[in-house]
Amino acid sequence: MSSPEPWVLQICHGYDGPFLDCARQYARLFAGTRYKVLTVYLTGSADPRVEAGSASDEVVFLEYASRDMRGLKLGAILEIARLSRSRDVRLCIAHRFKPTYIACLATRLPVIGVNHAFGVYRRRSRQWFANAFRKRLILLGVSDAVRDDLRRCLPAWQDERILSLYNRIDFDEASSQVVERDQARQALGLPSSAWVVGNVGRLHPDKDQATLLKGFAMAQPSLPPDSVVVIIGTGRLEQVLKALSSELGIAEHVRFLGQVADARRFFRAFDVFALTSDHEPFGMVLLEAMVAGVPVICSDCGGGREVVDGVGTLFPLGSTDVLAGSLTALSRLTDEQLNASRLAVNTRLRERFSDSAVKRRFWALPIMAPFN
Repeated sequence: MSSPEPWVLQICHGYDGPFLDCARQYARLFAGTRYKVLTVYLTGSADPRVEAGSASDEVVFLEYASRDMRGLKLGAILEIARLSRSRDVRLCIAHRFKPTYIACLATRLPVIGVNHAFGVYRRRSRQWFANAFRKRLILLGVSDAVRDDLRRCLPAWQDERILSLYNRIDFDEASSQVVERDQARQALGLPSSAWVVGNVGRLHPDKDQATLLKGFAMAQPSLPPDSVVVIIGTGRLEQVLKALSSELGIAEHVRFLGQVADARRFFRAFDVFALTSDHEPFGMVLLEAMVAGVPVICSDCGGGREVVDGVGTLFPLGSTDVLAGSLTALSRLTDEQLNASRLAVNTRLRERFSDSAVKRRFWALPIMAPFN
């Protein structure tokens, strides 16, 4: 009699924002292996598009409301326990803290907790929890910067139990979905002749679009005369940022486009992509801009540095004068320089941030030796 197929149980809080692609990324790590992947979304309604995008052998939607994820979360724990007993599950992968908490309490499995943000284990209660389960809990950060933050929070842990594994992108699939420049500009309502600085993200202090506006205003006299800043996203700082652009005298050169569905498809509308975030854990949007062949400029902090170092432009966090100088320099790149930059970027994406590259790194991690 043949032994049952081994399974990996992946638990996600939900599929909003980047987390559907995070589920896909981790499910793809097991493609071509003997393992099947069951992905469970704790919140969010059942959706066939999400199911298809999860790249998993089976998808389960528990459909809890966000309020049900507060407190003990007993219902979710019981559901996960039932699912883990229903097949030969060997390993659990949990994204963010609450799914990690549920995985540890609901199963006796080895658990890989994937951390997508800074400060997850700065609370004493979470440190206590991690220490209580550290014999079977491994923590991954989406960048070395997040990994190092985890290690500072849990100093008693051995380094080999807190590691990093980069986010990644399916280069061929993502590039095939990118709309060409003229079509992208038409879709976003941008002039075909403008020199465009793009930014995509929540209008939130963490994303620091104020520095972008100040740097652009400082650089404007040296930029092409029809230069504009395009900001895609919504948030509580929208009116503050609009007021700032008026105060800086650049309101007519700034476009706030709000939420744009599948915004990464339109990145070729930009001549430069700028991310001015305060300590970005990784910066998936940087990979999306790089796939589109757009030069990137990024604040030199957090995980963003690890993404663009050597193939993009870095500037000190909040340094408007350096940002202004960098924007000016980028506006003067020749076609030959831009093509050389794109070749270097494509090589870096395939060698470091592709599904295949990260899959090799994942299976080479010491923690995966028992599963090979």
